[in-house]
Amino acid sequence: MRIVIAGGHGKIAQRLERLLSARGDTVAGIIRNPDHAEDLRAGGADPIVCDLERASVEEVAGHLRGADAVVFAAGAGAGSGAGRKWTVDHASAVLFADAAERAGIRRYLLVSSMGADTEPAPGTDPVFAEYLRAKSAADDDIRRRSGLDWTVLRPGHLTDQPGTGHVTLADRTGQGSVPRDDVAAVLAALLDEPRTVGRTLELTGGPVPIAEAVRAAAH
Repeated sequence: MRIVIAGGHGKIAQRLERLLSARGDTVAGIIRNPDHAEDLRAGGADPIVCDLERASVEEVAGHLRGADAVVFAAGAGAGSGAGRKWTVDHASAVLFADAAERAGIRRYLLVSSMGADTEPAPGTDPVFAEYLRAKSAADDDIRRRSGLDWTVLRPGHLTDQPGTGHVTLADRTGQGSVPRDDVAAVLAALLDEPRTVGRTLELTGGPVPIAEAVRAAAH
């Protein structure tokens, strides 16, 4: 299977690239900074230099043609302002979906965020509140599309602790944290489970082996 990942130099994306490459998939990662290309190659992914904030739908579609699935794992990142939450976390996710449809690719995984389904609580940091609103708008756009076989994954608080291989994955999990290692492993498993198409799933650390959790969520 050939998979193209947006935000290819991100912490989740690089973990996912290594997993997919190790199991024999062909992987490419879209990056904005060409200096990151060697990091992707070291992880078994082909780098594609393309700025999703400036690229056209047709340009991105050209990079996606021939893929079996795509994963949107890009984000404006810590330290960015509210404006870039909308140009990356929302607009780039929508552009990536438009490009996938243009390229004839149906399978689309979107890495969102827990809390994207409700209006941020009073007192929430203003930039983080815009991040959640941007994620929510992107989720809504993707979930309205009949031309995509989409799955939206909403992880809890992300950590860099070693993955445990065990999670809680459900429509609602409650608040919690989850290692990025385990988020990547869940994404890899979701790519293999077509019965999760059309689902919005929350993810935290938990007691269930990842393969079992994904199978259970597919029912």
